[in-house]
Amino acid sequence: MDININKKIENPLLNRTEIHFDCIYQGEATPKVLDVKNRLVALLDVDKNLLVVSRIKPSYGEGKADGYAKLYDSEESLAKVEKEHVITKNTEKKEAEEEEAEE
Repeated sequence: MDININKKIENPLLNRTEIHFDCIYQGEATPKVLDVKNRLVALLDVDKNLLVVSRIKPSYGEGKADGYAKLYDSEESLAKVEKEHVITKNTEKKEAEEEEAEE
């Protein structure tokens, strides 16, 4: 799986950077959100707790997907803006289970 970043847009109002990217996965299944997130974290060299992958939209029959991710300045601004289901989708299952056990 290869990821090419097309555009980075600064959004100071929401304290984030919006990232539009292409994900190329020729001959493989559509990658999972966590796999794409981990690859973006490594590519951008950022904290994984501040990055949220919002959308991966595959192109029919091409082995390519358009993606959209958001990189926040702080965990507080991420928690304020993002919906709970998006945050849950972007966390690993072990981490989510540990948080539920603590509550």
